[in-house]
Amino acid sequence: MRKELDLDLETDTLERYETYIEDLYSVTASLQKKEFVSKTGWKDFVPVVDDSTARFLQLILQMKKPKTILEIGTSIGFSATSMALTAREYGGTITTIEFDPAAAAQAKNNFIRSGVDSTIQILEGDACQIVPGFSDASFDFIFQDVDKQLYPCLLKDCIRILKPGGVFIADDALFPVMDLDSKWGDQVKPIGEFNHIVVNSTELSSTLLPIGDGMIVAVKK
Repeated sequence: MRKELDLDLETDTLERYETYIEDLYSVTASLQKKEFVSKTGWKDFVPVVDDSTARFLQLILQMKKPKTILEIGTSIGFSATSMALTAREYGGTITTIEFDPAAAAQAKNNFIRSGVDSTIQILEGDACQIVPGFSDASFDFIFQDVDKQLYPCLLKDCIRILKPGGVFIADDALFPVMDLDSKWGDQVKPIGEFNHIVVNSTELSSTLLPIGDGMIVAVKK
């Protein structure tokens, strides 16, 4: 009983933290998830990143100013749009990969509506076929938010195509300890495997941050 009570208190505290943070940034945010989704005509899409995750990505781009950015997993384009708003300020470009043609079409519409279509190139198809085709050290920055079953098998190529000193970020890294809906059950084990590979990689320096649903942030040595 005491353990369950402690967990309830921790959950309540985290929710209050999240509410406070989102309220704090709601006035100054240039792009917000709720508004972006509300303007999207198609609703049957894979969930997009939280506002806190989008802000973190923008902050890293402002710090590193990567010219070549790869996103794996576009969905309706919220994270790509938020990154593009920052990247276009210093001449950065984004290549984003989406498997679902309907999602890719909606993302293109959203890029145009947000005025960032000239900054983003969208590639339609299987990331497991597209990513291996990139040449070595092609990208300064990689953000991965695709089907979690693909995380372990994509990692080797992600490291290969990332430039030394480049940043690699993967979303949903805390799935193994989250109380997820059963429909996401097949996503948990691959994330756990992926996390262990990244942490023990001799090619990456990394940390796992409790932002959104968890983010592995790594730099290629």
